[in-house]
Order: sequence, then structure tokens, then C-alpha cells
Amino acid sequence: MAEIRRFLKDEEDTGALERILACLEFSKALMGVCDMETLLTQVLQRISQLIPARNWSLLLLNQKTLELYFAVTVGVDPEPLKHLRLKLGEGIAGTVALSGRPIFIPDAPKDPRFCPRVDEVTGFVTRSIIALPLVVRHQVIGVFEVVNVEDEDVFTARYLPLLNILADYVAIAVDNVYNLQKLQARTFIDEVTGFYNTRYLAVKLDRYLEDLVAKGRELSLVFLDLDNFKGIVDTHGHLAGSKVLTEVARVLASVLGPEDSLIRYGGDEFIILLPGLGQEAALELVRRLRQTLNRAHFLQEEGINLTLTASYGIATLPQDAQDKETLLRIADRAMFRGKNRGKNCIMVGEALTPVT
Repeated sequence: MAEIRRFLKDEEDTGALERILACLEFSKALMGVCDMETLLTQVLQRISQLIPARNWSLLLLNQKTLELYFAVTVGVDPEPLKHLRLKLGEGIAGTVALSGRPIFIPDAPKDPRFCPRVDEVTGFVTRSIIALPLVVRHQVIGVFEVVNVEDEDVFTARYLPLLNILADYVAIAVDNVYNLQKLQARTFIDEVTGFYNTRYLAVKLDRYLEDLVAKGRELSLVFLDLDNFKGIVDTHGHLAGSKVLTEVARVLASVLGPEDSLIRYGGDEFIILLPGLGQEAALELVRRLRQTLNRAHFLQEEGINLTLTASYGIATLPQDAQDKETLLRIADRAMFRGKNRGKNCIMVGEALTPVT
């Protein structure tokens, strides 16, 4: 409110009220956004209309790595900045993120806190910087930077208060999206193993069908079921059985790549999605899975030291099926054929003989 009162008291600035109203409209637009891509697009479009600056950036803080990354850039080629990261305390933005206080530097290259890495990778020449923290619940989640303003006195008097208001709105909107993402992520996580559940499977398979198949890429699905798992539960109890499932999931995940997805399908059944892998590549990976699982020992902390095997079925799009229902059905039937042939088997598609 103090910032708004400053605007309205400025009798020489006839456009102050219009900018305040535009700022309020901006806040309304941001509050209804549910995903980060849309939010950043809104920020890019609307701030460019509200702030007379040719060069500005929105940096967000990765809460895991505690590094700033460029989410939005205006006035420079964003491509060289995609992989650039600034640590807390590094450069002007890193200093603002660490301290939580705004900084205005009229002659940036002479300031010892200035980091030239951005200029070096983009070819840009920084003269002045205005940097504001994005703060939610006393925690910095990002930084707004406006670079090389043409008339620093006019910008500071007329637009810096507006930028403070916009920074608050953006911070709240970013925080809302983060919280929604966390909530959505929890709905896709299996409570026992900590890996994905069947809700994730339904959503992910639909997306793969749209993306991978449209691009002519293959997708393999592995259905696996632990052998004799009921005997473990009968002997050691349900709590021990749940811990075995968690340990098995970790063993399986250790073999998978970053694009692969491990899903607990139910009970002691798991599904693995292997985007981009054809039948031969999927078979090779499942062989490694089987070898790793067979060599692992479970419930060692309890002094039980179990070993396990599993039965595996593989189906591949588009070789074995053209839709997700058929893909799941073929992989499931393949897995059960392995069970019937003595367990610890890998079956591929509609093949009648187990793969060694």
C-alpha cells in the first residue's frame, strides 16, 4: 500500500494511476495460473508492457541446489543462459538472493560483487543493475534484475516502486505454482515404495502415445511380478513385506536411466516404462535388472537376509501394440507365461518360449 500511495502522490506523473490499475490486472492474471510455463509467459508479456526497460531478467532459486537460473530474459539471447547457474552470493543476483535486500548499482563493472560470466557468455555489456528479491514467507525464491535503464532517475522515481509491487505478485504466483506442483507430485507417488503409482502410469502412457509415437520413437513396457512374495509375508509379516517392496524398488531403480519410470502397479507387481527403447534394447536392460535383483539381499538390517527373483514380461510400441491397453495386456500375459514356465523368466511380446 505504501508503494501505491507514493504513486498517487506524484502529481507530475499523470500515468501513475493507469500503471497501478495495469499492475492490479497483472496480479489477477498471475493468481489464476497453475503451471510454471504459463506463469513465465505471462510475466514476460505483461512486465514488458509495464516496465520501460529493454533488458531485464527473472531468476528463480532452485531449492535443492541453492542456485539461481534464468527463467525469463529480455534483451539478450536466452540460449547461452539455459545452463548458466549462479550460486548464492555470486554476482549481484546471488548477493540479493543471499541477503534478501535490493541492490541498485549505477556502475556495475566497478562493483566487486559484479559477476562478468553472464556478459561473457552472451556478449552483452552491463552498465547498471537494479536487483530486487522475490520473497515469500521471509524466504527468497528468486531475483528480478533490470539492466541498463536509459534514465536512472526517472526509472527509480516512477517505475522502481511499481517493480517492487510486481516482484511481490510474481513471488506469490511462483510460490503458488510450486505448492501445486508438490501437491500434484504427491498424488503420483506410491506411499509404500516412494516411487510412482498407477495414477502416474495412466497420465504418462497417454503422453508417451502422443509424443513418442508421433515422432516415430519406440516405447517398451516391462511388467514384473516378484516370485513367491506371499511366502515372505506369511513368514515375516506385512511390515517386513512392505520393506522388501521398498528395497526391491530401490534395486530396480538403480539400473534404470533418467528417462525411465518405475511404477508400483499393486501388491508385488511393478511396471517399468522405457521410452525410446525397442524390443532388443529393452530385453538387454531387463536382463541386467534380473541379474541385479537376483544378486541383491533384502531385510539385512533385520538379520533375515532374503534373496528374490521375479518374472518379467516385455511389450513394445508399435511392434506389439498400437494402444496402451493392448500394450499393458501383452506385457501382463507375457509375465504370467513366465510364471507358468518356472518363474525367474523373461518373456517378450507374444513369444511362446522364455528368453534366457
